[in-house]
Amino acid sequence: MTNRLAASTSPYLLQHAGNPVDWWEWGDDAFAAARQRDVPLLLSVGYAACHWCHVMAHESFEDDATAAQMNAAFVNVKVDREERPDVDAVYMAATQALTGQGGWPMTVFLTPEGRPFYAGTYFPPRPAHGMPSFRQLLTAIQETWQGQRSEVEDAGLRIATALAEQTAFPTDLSMAGPPDAAATEAAVRSLAAAEDTLHGGLGGAPKFPPSAACEFLLRHAARRRADPTGDVALGVAERTLVAMARSGMYDQVAGGFARYAVDRAWVVPHFEKMLYDNAQLARAYLHWWRLTGDATGARVAEETCDWMLDALRTPQGGFASSLDADTGGTEGATYVWTPAELREVLGEADGDWAAELLGVTAAGTFEHGTSTARLVRDPWAEEADAARWVTLRARLRNVRAMRPQPGRDDKVVAAWNGLAVAALAEVGALRRRPELVAAAEAAADLLLGTHVVDGRLRRVSRDGAVGAPRGVLEDYGDVAEGLLALHAVTGAARWLTAAGELLDVVLADFADGGEWHDTAAAETDAALRSVRRPHDPTDNAYPSGRSAAAGALLSYAALTGSSRHRAAAESALSVAGAAGARAARAFGWALAVAEAALDGPREVAVAGADGDPLREVLHGVALAAAAPGAVVSAGTPEAPGVPLLAGRATPGGTAAAYVCRDFTCRLPTSDPEELAGQLR
Repeated sequence: MTNRLAASTSPYLLQHAGNPVDWWEWGDDAFAAARQRDVPLLLSVGYAACHWCHVMAHESFEDDATAAQMNAAFVNVKVDREERPDVDAVYMAATQALTGQGGWPMTVFLTPEGRPFYAGTYFPPRPAHGMPSFRQLLTAIQETWQGQRSEVEDAGLRIATALAEQTAFPTDLSMAGPPDAAATEAAVRSLAAAEDTLHGGLGGAPKFPPSAACEFLLRHAARRRADPTGDVALGVAERTLVAMARSGMYDQVAGGFARYAVDRAWVVPHFEKMLYDNAQLARAYLHWWRLTGDATGARVAEETCDWMLDALRTPQGGFASSLDADTGGTEGATYVWTPAELREVLGEADGDWAAELLGVTAAGTFEHGTSTARLVRDPWAEEADAARWVTLRARLRNVRAMRPQPGRDDKVVAAWNGLAVAALAEVGALRRRPELVAAAEAAADLLLGTHVVDGRLRRVSRDGAVGAPRGVLEDYGDVAEGLLALHAVTGAARWLTAAGELLDVVLADFADGGEWHDTAAAETDAALRSVRRPHDPTDNAYPSGRSAAAGALLSYAALTGSSRHRAAAESALSVAGAAGARAARAFGWALAVAEAALDGPREVAVAGADGDPLREVLHGVALAAAAPGAVVSAGTPEAPGVPLLAGRATPGGTAAAYVCRDFTCRLPTSDPEELAGQLR
């Protein structure tokens, strides 16, 4: 027996297709059913890699008696937050406002108009820790709805009104300019003050990877090489990146980062692995190497890309969303070790050496005497140690592959695939890994061929079939970012053209008089409009839609000379201009984009005949520039669809590079060293 979710494209919803709960997907039909039955809606929001979502599903949604109570009193709606970030954002704001905290699973009770009147997160099957049981809560909500209906509806209206007022765009923020040099310097000082100087990273436990903040710090360091704040920025970024690379949060055996560390010292991760974390971190580690030449940055960037291809790539060329935290109901079982297991697998001498290297102890650092793997010392410092570790690591990877593996959420999310395209393109080009660039092109082809429907972007696909959810602003911004990165490394005009088409939709449908919304006006659900049209300018685990759009708009403006796109980028950065200096961790990507704006941007055109080795050398020099505002087009002079190459002659038939900044162009050069100097 299955319910309505059996037809879903979301692996998370499909996990609930066999529940006895009469689940509905989010949509007008569910709200019409609630109005017809005159009952409230029970909205349950989660995602496939969420541990406590699985727990609540097993305890309550698989229980016949609980399901019967839910079906009798409510229209029950299940939402994958990764598929519908707009729904998640609106009702998470309500949950946080009502309870002072948020998280997943999220449980919200709504009127048939979509207004929330009660909210929480996980509820246990029996009363515990001062919490009612889930069935007690259901009874209370049902009795209140039946006996105090007018009070419930009034409460929903008050909550919706308050949320709309709290999240409105303040005039001083929406009309501010983008962050200036003083604001970015203040943001560097703010992040430095938040640094954990003992263990690296920002703040205490739980400790999340500050991907966007690291990108901002690296860009600031590149722009202000000879300035004290540049040194401070680079120091914070380097210490954070080194700590994460050696941590239990990084998979020392197979590559790839877990979602976060539960402790301050980065020892024990929450084991789920997300595409968006790994795409952003691969790019950040690459940019660290590009700026400093540190070998750890190059190694981790490549290993992370290799892990994405190995663990997340789909048959259609896209990238799956995540790997679960759990393996067969136990978190971390795939990844942890004991000293005895290492000796059994590697032999006594190598097993003891690996245990000492990885911090695997008899007492254990995780559960039941097991330990996570982390580098307690650097095996790459000595050539003999490095060779030994490479060999042992491969053996451990083979053994671990025979263990039970975590489940995979194989839906393809447009925004996160856009982030992956950008990372793979850049890592592939700078590390001379053409297969990574090819993987980026295949993912981009899937996004443009499957996710773009009637000129509009859809958010998800699965097994090559596009889903119904419409693309939100982050989808447009991140996909455009990935396409522009592909244009930079390949020179192909089609990626630039496709990015421009997506950004035209952004300007037409998401920007409104200085305000930036996460959903297009015509695609915002009526139920959401009853609370507020979603918009969140802050960067969290990945760039906000507003920040993502700003970055792509700025690059596109530099590549095409469009003042309209440049003005839109500056408008999108306005909130960060007003608040970024005092809330740097909430505006990491916006501040990184601001660094690119402050750096110029710098337009670099590399003109030469196809197959000209000098053009390839100059192109490589341009891509290797750490200048945060550099944008690059390479190809034949007057290449169709590439504005930067218009009028770019090749003196004497020799390939040449043109560097322009602040409406001023330098003389063309065919000398790679001179080009590097112009971009330094």
